[in-house]
Amino acid sequence: MFGMRNAWERDLRAAVDELVGADTLAFGGVGIAGTLLPVTEAYHRVAAALDDHPEEVRRQLDRVLAEGSPAGRAYAATLLERIDPEAARATWTSLRDDPTEFTTFVGCVMDRETLGNYATHRLASA
Repeated sequence: MFGMRNAWERDLRAAVDELVGADTLAFGGVGIAGTLLPVTEAYHRVAAALDDHPEEVRRQLDRVLAEGSPAGRAYAATLLERIDPEAARATWTSLRDDPTEFTTFVGCVMDRETLGNYATHRLASA
């Protein structure tokens, strides 16, 4: 039991570390081959841990929001929508004026976006 807990915590921490340093926001496969980026896989691992370990995931998301790159903060706020929509809305609202940029991928289409613009779109579609 103790060993199992360490395994999921280690995996969660590794995934969160990946999000903290993220330079690209992609929720699915990218490029013609539909390759999953390591950061996208990390996002999915954190999302998968939400059901079993919501408190620990919430603590880790707070860390990403505090220390993360712009893309990392966008991932964290997106995950927050699933466990605390109120907090997610407040987070997106606080990010609306953030001018820092990151790369986004939707399928084959690569783009640059500011965190502020991205946050505004998320709030509008919520």
